[in-house]
This record gives sequence, C-alpha cells and structure tokens, in this order.
Amino acid sequence: MHYTCPHCGAINRLAELNNNARCGRCKSALLASLPTELTDTSFARFLAKNDLPIVIDFWASWCGPCQAMAPVFQQVSSRMNQHARFAKVNTEHAPTISNQWGIRSIPTLIVVQHGQEIDRLSGALPPAALQQWIEQALKKTHS
Repeated sequence: MHYTCPHCGAINRLAELNNNARCGRCKSALLASLPTELTDTSFARFLAKNDLPIVIDFWASWCGPCQAMAPVFQQVSSRMNQHARFAKVNTEHAPTISNQWGIRSIPTLIVVQHGQEIDRLSGALPPAALQQWIEQALKKTHS
C-alpha cells in the first residue's frame, strides 16, 4: 500500500496501515488525526500516491457553513482515518485545483480514489450524516 506522509509528502510503502506506522523520511506518525491541508502544488502528488480513498473538503474562510463543517469533518476524519485519507483544500489559496475540480459551491466534499471522483456532496452535514455519506461513498470504491 502506498501512503503519502501528511507532514513531509514522502511516499511510504506499507504492508499494512496501523496506528504505529511512521514515515520513512521524517519519522512522523502516518495516521494523521487532522485532515491534511492541500495546496495547488501538493494536491496532485497526494492524490496520485495514495492507495486509500481520499475525502476532500473544499472550503473557504469566509464561508459560514464551511466554518460549521470544519469541526464535524475533523471529528469524522479522526474516527475513519484507517479507511480513508482526509484532506482540506482552501479554495481561496488553491484556485487552480478548485477550478479543475469544478467547485461551484462550498463546502463541497469529494471522495476520490486513484485520481478518479467517486462521489460528491455540497453542503454541511452533522457528524452522523457525514459519516454515513462517506461510508456509502467508500462502498462504491470497492465495486
């Protein structure tokens, strides 16, 4: 399994992912409790070099629903971090990626595997509904 380090961006090859997994380069824990912040420059590498599905939250600092969704996304990501990678893209700081992915409203959540969009949802959700939506999207990655 390939897993990109959320701290230094190094690609790690793992037999299995567990709570003790460490980056071969920077020695940081690979299982991040917080979503990884992605930029126009880090986005492509992160998507290309992860074998787990990735749940991406496209947001902006001025967006009220985005601010309400941030702690919910963080909470769900810490619960599900062995099943998917979680990342955030600030649309103000990453306009190229936001345009490439057709982000028209925020917050927008996209589940991606191997660079391909699996599912998309716009709007904020409470924790239980967000987790349920992610679980349903992850089932699509196995079919």
